[in-house]
Amino acid sequence: MPRSMMTVQRHILEQERAHPHASGDLTALLWDLTIAAKLISHQVNRGGLGDIFGETGEENVTGDLVRRLDRIAQDTIYRAMDHGGHLCVMVSEESPDIIRIPAKFPKGKYVLLYDPLDGSSNIDVNVAVGSIFSVLRCPDGVTEPREQDYLQPGTAQLCAGYAIYGPSTMLVLTTGNGVHGFTLDREIGEFLLTHPNLRIPEETSEFAINASNSRYWEPAIKRYVNECLAGTSGPRHRDFNMRWVASLVAETHRILMRGGVFLYPRDRKDPARPGRLRLLYEANPIGFIIEQAGGRASTGDRALLDIVPESIHQRIPFVFGARAEVERIERYHRDHNSFEFDAPLFGTRGLFTTQV
Repeated sequence: MPRSMMTVQRHILEQERAHPHASGDLTALLWDLTIAAKLISHQVNRGGLGDIFGETGEENVTGDLVRRLDRIAQDTIYRAMDHGGHLCVMVSEESPDIIRIPAKFPKGKYVLLYDPLDGSSNIDVNVAVGSIFSVLRCPDGVTEPREQDYLQPGTAQLCAGYAIYGPSTMLVLTTGNGVHGFTLDREIGEFLLTHPNLRIPEETSEFAINASNSRYWEPAIKRYVNECLAGTSGPRHRDFNMRWVASLVAETHRILMRGGVFLYPRDRKDPARPGRLRLLYEANPIGFIIEQAGGRASTGDRALLDIVPESIHQRIPFVFGARAEVERIERYHRDHNSFEFDAPLFGTRGLFTTQV
């Protein structure tokens, strides 16, 4: 079949047919999510023509400023998902507590976890933003979930994906059988398969990190970054480019398309906060996508998807991308994180090395 004929709905249906005992509920849930993505894309692309810029004056539960478009995206996803009978509960970055399905609607067997608008601080300057989602299964027979019912490790995800609202709108999706990208054709209003079986290149010369936090980094991260910055004269024997967009979806999409590694590591800026990104609805779904595309998702020292969450808004350090690069960072955490890295090459020349 020509790619131009493979809609996301048909793709999801074909995935369902590969599982003879599937009920179709997950397929219907994903269809509702694609509708929400189209609606949010429309609002984002209106830009200054709509009342989407600026802040609401509120903070969400994780301390981030809530912008008008955050609120629009949150309401859009909620209204697309609350009545279909597929969900037993929702968890959102913009809600301090779990979001229960209204009593007037039927309940289903799935849990939806989502960040309605990742990177919303970029919207005023017209940089790509996105929506991230993850789907878990509620335990059999549970219609009123308790906390332990949805605090599941990333390995339990049934599917995950994101929509990126940039020059074109794309939906990237995995149901555990590879990663596929769909581009929104605005003329017909459909997501069409344009990027089947996405794979992260094994070799890379690009990394993404927020260098403003360099003075707080652990030795393992300083070592890795300094080796990259040393270029052809350093131990990596090649030049690296450094990127930072401040949008997890945009960073992920770039790595899927052309390779690289992303680091938002644990640091010493706030010792009480073990990481910056949220585990359930940011790191886990992105980690699932990355691993399905042949990469690796990590906390910096261990596999991310194995971690059992402790709370719905738990934060976590996050490193992902080309498998060999992530494994190198994990190795540095194991072998070189108990002391400041002070090899002669980097003790004096490293851009981010603290002089002693």
